[in-house]
Amino acid sequence: MAMDATPDLVLLDGEVLTADAEFSTARALAITAGTITAVGGTDEIRALAGPRTQLVDLRGRTALPGINDSHLHGAAFGTTRPPLALDVAFPTVRSIADIQESVKAAASATPEGEWIRGYGWDPGYLSECGGSEQGGGGRMPDRADLDAVAPNHPVYLQDFTGHLTWVNSRALELAGVTRDTAVPEGGVIHADGAGNPTGLLAEGAQELIQGRLPAYTREEIEQAIRENVAVLHREGITSYTEPGLGPGGKSLFAGASDQLTLDVYGDLARAGDLGARVSVLLMLHGMGGSVAEITEGLASARVPDDVDPRLLRVIGVKLFADGTPPNKTAWMRDEYAGGGGFGCLCVHGATDAHRTTELNEMIRLAHIAGHQLGVHVTGDRSLDAVVDALEAAQIQHPRDDPRHYVIHADLPGPQSLRKLAEHGFGANMNPAIKWTIVDMLAEMLGPERAAYQYPVRSALEAGIPVTASSDAPVTYPNWRQGIAAMMLRESKASGRVYGPEECVGLPDAVRAYTSNAAWQDFAEDWKGTLEPGRAADVTVLDGTITSLDPHDLPDVPVAMTVFDGGVVHSTEGL
Repeated sequence: MAMDATPDLVLLDGEVLTADAEFSTARALAITAGTITAVGGTDEIRALAGPRTQLVDLRGRTALPGINDSHLHGAAFGTTRPPLALDVAFPTVRSIADIQESVKAAASATPEGEWIRGYGWDPGYLSECGGSEQGGGGRMPDRADLDAVAPNHPVYLQDFTGHLTWVNSRALELAGVTRDTAVPEGGVIHADGAGNPTGLLAEGAQELIQGRLPAYTREEIEQAIRENVAVLHREGITSYTEPGLGPGGKSLFAGASDQLTLDVYGDLARAGDLGARVSVLLMLHGMGGSVAEITEGLASARVPDDVDPRLLRVIGVKLFADGTPPNKTAWMRDEYAGGGGFGCLCVHGATDAHRTTELNEMIRLAHIAGHQLGVHVTGDRSLDAVVDALEAAQIQHPRDDPRHYVIHADLPGPQSLRKLAEHGFGANMNPAIKWTIVDMLAEMLGPERAAYQYPVRSALEAGIPVTASSDAPVTYPNWRQGIAAMMLRESKASGRVYGPEECVGLPDAVRAYTSNAAWQDFAEDWKGTLEPGRAADVTVLDGTITSLDPHDLPDVPVAMTVFDGGVVHSTEGL
C-alpha cells in the first residue's frame, strides 16, 4: 500500500482486531503522524518502514482500537484515590471493622475538625452487613461505627455507586441534619426506630452533607484528572465520556463534577496536556432535578472554547431519571423483595404523575436545544417513562440523528427496546457492575429480574447500538472484566450464571468498547476501528484475546497503549 510518508510506528506479527463492520483481522499496522495509514500482513507492513520507523514485534499479541470507556467519571475517579480520599472499597476492606481501622488511622493524621473522605464501600462485601460472600449479621453501617473511631472529625464515605453516603454524627451536626430535617426531593434519609438519622443518606439527600464539604481546589481537580488519565493509559483506555460536568454537578461526587472540572479539562486540552479524548455531557441539575433547573442550566452552562474537538468536546446533556436498584431507588413496576417499595423518579414533583410530567418536559427542553441526551435510568418502569419521553420529543420536534441514549438501562422491557431501535437511540450498559452486585440484586429483585439485568443480546438483536462502560469509580476501569462479564454473565461473589441467554460473543463485546462507543461520540468516521484514516489510538493486550478463556481475560495486563500515534504506556518486552 503506497503512502506519502514513512511510518513513525509499525506493529508487526500480531493479531490485529480491526473492529470494522466485518470484524476482520490482520497481522500488522502502520502509523504515520497520528493516523493509521496501513493495515495488512506483516511482510507488507514491514516493507513500508524507513530508517526512523519504530518497529514493534507483537509476537502474537492482540492489538485493538484504543478502548473507549463510554461512561467514566474521570475526575471523580481521580478524587477517590489516595491521597485525595481513603480507599474503602472491596477487597481493600471486607468489614466495617476494616473501615474503622482506616478511618482511625486517618483521624490520627488529620487536624481535628477537618473532613475525612473515603469512597467505594459496598454493603454486599461487608461481613457485618450480611453480604452474599460473607454471610454476616445483616445490619447496615451506622454513624456510631464512625463515631467510635473519629468523634472529632466529620467523616464522609460514599459507597461504590455514588448514590449512598455514610457519615458520622459530627458530619450530621455540621450539616444540621436531625430527625426534623426535611427530606430533599428524590432523596432518602435513613432513620432508626426512634426517627433519628442513622448516618446513611441516599440520592438527593446526599446533598445535605456534600454542601458542607470543602470545595476541591483547581490544583486538586487537575491532580485528579492527571491521576485518572495515568490509570487509563495503563488500562489501554484512550477515550472516555465524562457523564455530567457543569453547574448542576456541584453536589455530585463531592464537587468533582462541578463547572470547575470542565474548566480544568479545557485548560489541559488547550495546552495539549490531556492525554485522552474526552466527550462531555453537561450536568445542568443534581439529583431531584426540575424543569426550572434545566431551563436555567441551558442558559448558563459554560463550555470550553478554542479546543481541539478530537480531544475535548461537549456533546450532550446528562439527566437523572431515577436512582439504583441496590438502594431501592430505581422505579419498578413490581415491589422490591421484602416490602421495599417501588422506588420513584428522582425529579421534582409530589406524585408519580407530576414527576413523569416534569421528566417529559426536561427531556423535551434539552432535545429542542439541540443536545444529545444521556439519561440515567435503571428501573423497568422508569425506563419505559424515559423512552416514551425521548420518543415524544423526537416526534414532536424531529431532529436528524440526535443519538440519545439510556445510561445503565438495567431492565428495559420489549416495548422500550423496540422504540430505542426505531429512533436510532442507544443503550449504555455496565457489565462489570452486574458481575459485582448480581447476587445482592437477586435478593432484592428476585432471580428472574436479576438474571435479565443488562440484556445485551436482546438489545443488540433489537438493533440498538450497545456500548459498555465501567462507570468508574463505581467499578475499576478494567475493560477486560467488562468483556468477560458480557460473555459469561457470572457473579463475582458466587460464580453463578445469571441470564445465560443474554451472553454475547467476543466481537459484540469488543465493539461495545470501540466502534459502538465511537458511534455514541458521533466519531465513528475517525476513531473506533483500526482502519486506514482513523486516529492512531491502539491498545495491545499482553496475550491473544481470541484464544483466551474469558475467565482469564480480566487478569491479562495491557502491554502497550498508543494515543494519537505516540506510545503512552508499555511493559517490558515491547
